[in-house]
Amino acid sequence: MPGKNFVLRSTPEETAAVAEAAVARLARSLVLQLLEDPPGSRGTAPALGALHMLDQLQRAAERLQREAAVTAARAGAGYPQLGSACGLTRQGARLRWPGIFDHSDEAPTETLMMISPARAFDVLLVEDDAADAILIEEALTERGARNLVQVTDGLAALEHLRTPGTIRPDLIVLDLNMPRMNGRDLLRVLKTDEDLRTIPVVVLTTSSAPDDVNGAYSSHANAYVTKPVNLVEFEQAVQSIDAFYLDTATRPPCD
Repeated sequence: MPGKNFVLRSTPEETAAVAEAAVARLARSLVLQLLEDPPGSRGTAPALGALHMLDQLQRAAERLQREAAVTAARAGAGYPQLGSACGLTRQGARLRWPGIFDHSDEAPTETLMMISPARAFDVLLVEDDAADAILIEEALTERGARNLVQVTDGLAALEHLRTPGTIRPDLIVLDLNMPRMNGRDLLRVLKTDEDLRTIPVVVLTTSSAPDDVNGAYSSHANAYVTKPVNLVEFEQAVQSIDAFYLDTATRPPCD
C-alpha cells in the first residue's frame, strides 16, 4: 500500500553499525586508490585523504537521499513517513527536502502528485495558539507553495490588511477566541468593509457551540470548521479547507 511504513529487520543501532562499517571500508578502499603515497606511509596524508573521501561520500549520500525521498513521495509517502525513515520530524523532513512533491522527471503524460500554482497562494492566519499555528502551517505547505502570514489577534490582522502595499490574501483562516479583538468582532469588521469583504474567511476554532456557529454564519463567514482533537484529522481538515478555497473555488480577482 502506498505510504505504508517500512519495517527494518534490525534495530536502528544495528543498522547504524552496519552502515558505518560499510562506509569505512569503502572510504579506505577509495583512499588507497587515490593516494599517491604508498599505503604504509606516515604523516597526515592518509588521514586527510580519508577525511576528503568521507566528505565526498557524505555529499553523494545526500544526493541519493533526496532521490530516494522523491521516489518514496511518488509512491505515496508523505513528509511524516519520510521523516520517520531518517529520524526526523515531519517539519524536519520538509525543511531537508522542500518541494519534492512538485518534482518530476517523468514524461508529461504522468500524473504528478501535486501541481504547483502559477504563484504562491497568500494566506492570512489569525491564530494566537502557537502550537495550532505550526500545525496549520505544516498542513498548508505540504500541499504546495504558500505565503503564510500569522497574526495573533483581530487588531493585528486589520493593521496588516490595511497597511499600504500589503498583498491581499487569497484566504483568511480565523480563530474565534483571541485577546484584544476576538475572531467574532474581526469577522464583522471584515464583512462590512468594502475593500475586504470579498476575501474568503474560514473560521477554524475549537468551539462547536451553536451560538458560535450561527453567529459566524450570520456575520457572513464563508465556512465554519471545528478543530479536531486528533492530529491527523486536524491536518486533514486544514488541507480540505486549502484544497477547496485555493484549488477548487474561483477566487475574486486581485485589485
